Amino acid sequence: MKRGVLPLLLALVLALAGAAGAGRAAEGRAAAGPGVRLSAGQAGAGGSVTVSGTGWRPRTLLMLLVCGRATPARGVVGGTNSCANGDGRAVTTDADGAFRRKLPVAEPPVPCPCVVHVAAVTGAGAEADAVLEVAGHPVAPLPAERSAGRLAVLSDARLTGSSGLLTWFGAPPSRTLVLTVGNTGTSPVENPVFQVGTAHGVFAPEWDERQWRGTLAPGKKARIKLPVELSAGAHGDYTVTLRYGGRVLAEQPWGVDRPWGVTLFWILLCLVVPAALFRAGMAVVDRVRPPRPPGARHRSAPRPRPPARPRVRLPLRLPLPRSGTPGPPAVTAPAVPTTPAAPAPGGPAAPAPTLPWFTPDSAPGGPAGRSSAPHDDSPASPATPTTPTTKGPT
Repeated sequence: MKRGVLPLLLALVLALAGAAGAGRAAEGRAAAGPGVRLSAGQAGAGGSVTVSGTGWRPRTLLMLLVCGRATPARGVVGGTNSCANGDGRAVTTDADGAFRRKLPVAEPPVPCPCVVHVAAVTGAGAEADAVLEVAGHPVAPLPAERSAGRLAVLSDARLTGSSGLLTWFGAPPSRTLVLTVGNTGTSPVENPVFQVGTAHGVFAPEWDERQWRGTLAPGKKARIKLPVELSAGAHGDYTVTLRYGGRVLAEQPWGVDRPWGVTLFWILLCLVVPAALFRAGMAVVDRVRPPRPPGARHRSAPRPRPPARPRVRLPLRLPLPRSGTPGPPAVTAPAVPTTPAAPAPGGPAAPAPTLPWFTPDSAPGGPAGRSSAPHDDSPASPATPTTPTTKGPT
C-alpha cells in the first residue's frame, strides 16, 4: 500500500509544479506585452510572409496591415492612410493569446521604412509593429517630430451628450469625447491636433482631425473636449478611438440606437402609396367605363316607391236603434232664406222657389242607405200618406 501511494504523491507534485510554471510563463508573456514576429524580414510585392504573435488577449480579433512611413519606435506616422488597407488580413487569437497568419506583401501608398502593423480591433487598444523591407519600394526619411512634448491620458475617456428627435428620424448622431491629458515631455505642446476615428464593427476606423486650442506646458494637464459625429442613419456598435502622434491614447465604445422614425416612415409609405394608386385606378375605371343602357338597373340603385293610394272617405253612418226604442230626433237642415224675385210688371206672379228635398226612395237614408232616423214601415200600421212638407224657419 505504501509503495502505491508514493508514486501517486510524486505525480501530483510534478503536475502542480508544471501548472505553476505554465502560469508564470503566461504572466511573463503578458507582462512583456504583445509581440510580433515575421518569417522573413524582406519580401517583394506580390509575395507573402507569415506573421505570428504572442502575449495578446485571448479570443481577440486582430488586423494585420503592411504600412509605410513607420517604425516600431514611432509607430505609423500617417495612421492607416499610410497602409495597404485593401490587402490586410484579420486573425483571432487562441486561448493563450497567440496567433499565426499568412499575409500578402503589398506596396503601401507612402514610401518606406515599412512595418507589419498588428492592432486589436475589439476590446482595449493594443498594437505592435515588426520591420519589413518591401523590395523595389521607394524609401524616404521620416518627418521630424514637431516638438519634444508627449501627451498621456490621465483619466478615462467618456462620451457625453444625447440624441435628439431628429436623430430618431435619421439625423447624424453626435457626441463629445471628454478626457484629461497631461504633458509628460520636456517642451510645451501648442494647439495639438488629435485624430478621432470611428469604426463600425470589425471595419477599419475612419479618421478625422480635431484641433484643441491651447498650450500645455511640461508637467501640466488639461481637460479636452472633442466632437464626434457619425454619418446620417448610422446605428449599431461603434468604437471611438483617439490618437496623437501615431499613438492611440484612448478608445471608447458607443452603441447607437436604430432610427425607428425612418422605419415608421417607410411602413406608412408602403401603406399610403398603394391606397392612392388604387383610388386613382378606380377613378380611371369610372371614366373609361361605357355608359349603361336606359333600361338597365344598377344593383345599388334604390327601388322606386309605389304611388300613394288616395284615401277614400266613407259616408258617416249612424247606428240603427233597436226596435221599440225611440230614435234620436230627426235633424233637418235649416231653411235658407231666399229673397223672392220681384214680379215683372204686368206679368203673372213667379212661383215660390222650392228646396231640393229628397224623396223617401232616393234619400241617402232610404232603403239603399239610410242616414236619417228610422221609421216603422211595417204593413200592420195604417197607411198614412207621405207628402213632402216644406218647413220654414221656426
